[in-house]
Amino acid sequence: MKAKIAWQEGVSFLGQTDSGHSVLMDGAPEAGGKNLGPRPMEMMLMGLGGCTAFDVVLILRKARQAISHCSIEIDAQRADKDPKVFTHIHLHFIVTGKDLNPHQVERAISLSAEKYCSASMMLKATVTITHDYEIIAE
Repeated sequence: MKAKIAWQEGVSFLGQTDSGHSVLMDGAPEAGGKNLGPRPMEMMLMGLGGCTAFDVVLILRKARQAISHCSIEIDAQRADKDPKVFTHIHLHFIVTGKDLNPHQVERAISLSAEKYCSASMMLKATVTITHDYEIIAE
């Protein structure tokens, strides 16, 4: 897996993936950014969310759960001083479907957090990650 990052202007950088996708990242206005794209640390949170959501959806489908939607609201705290690493990340899963089994939903989230999600595995070495969920019945 490879990626390239190219400085654009100010504190804006274009990230390009080996799979052919691009994203413009920008610093916060107080750092000279123009709010042209997500901050790099926001990208880390989205990567974590995407990685675990991918797992949860696949696990629930394999468990023959009638899932129709899955989203995650992520809340993260960072250290006050440099390096401003994440100190706590909370993932709130919102899973929608017909007759979803709460045990299966909880199991899918736990399996992702403890076994399958590469992003979770890397981050949990230095940050506390918690999660909860809600089920919306169709």
